[in-house]
Amino acid sequence: MITSPTSSPLIVFDLDGTLVDTAPDLVAALNYVLQREGLPLVPMASARTMIGAGARRLIERGLELDGRTMSAQDIDRLTGDFITYYRDHIADASQPFEGLFAALDELENKGFRFAVCTNKLEGLSLLLLEKLDMTKRFAAICGADTFGVSKPDPAILRQTVARAGGTMPNAIMVGDAGPDVGVARRAGIPVIGVTFGYTEVPIAELKPDFVINHMRELPGAIGALSR
Repeated sequence: MITSPTSSPLIVFDLDGTLVDTAPDLVAALNYVLQREGLPLVPMASARTMIGAGARRLIERGLELDGRTMSAQDIDRLTGDFITYYRDHIADASQPFEGLFAALDELENKGFRFAVCTNKLEGLSLLLLEKLDMTKRFAAICGADTFGVSKPDPAILRQTVARAGGTMPNAIMVGDAGPDVGVARRAGIPVIGVTFGYTEVPIAELKPDFVINHMRELPGAIGALSR
């Protein structure tokens, strides 16, 4: 359902590595499917930088670390098994980043509204946020399968903003990696990068409009961009 457009400013968040530290459960699911295939496990430190492009790409990167390749059919099978396992363990260890709720409360009191635009599947995104009691905070939660496109394609961001009842001139993106900066640039809106997420390239090198090191800094960055 698309909410009627309003003039309220909208903050659009990436999910994995921005709102929620999901790495422990994602890496556990990756290692589950790799171990079952008799392949080496991926250390958490290595796997954190591989998150953000969807389950299939995470599996491909896990195989690449060991110099392995598989057929498209086998990767499809592993991806399905990954999603099944991950769905059952989606919030075993995942937690919102420190300071998130206080930052959202402060921004909401100032009239901001929120949405999620992620390359995670919509159903998994909804399930995760529901288990963390966060769903009600967002006017829209959209994933890679919601509109049939993924970040950095600007269509996913524009349609997320529309579904949330926002307008592009009043929207700001917050993310942790290249697809987030890329989608914001292509859609023509400002972007804030967080340093505590999942990216192979340091977020500052991607040149977002602001970089924050902790969620307590988010209201100040939003305020500066809004001015």
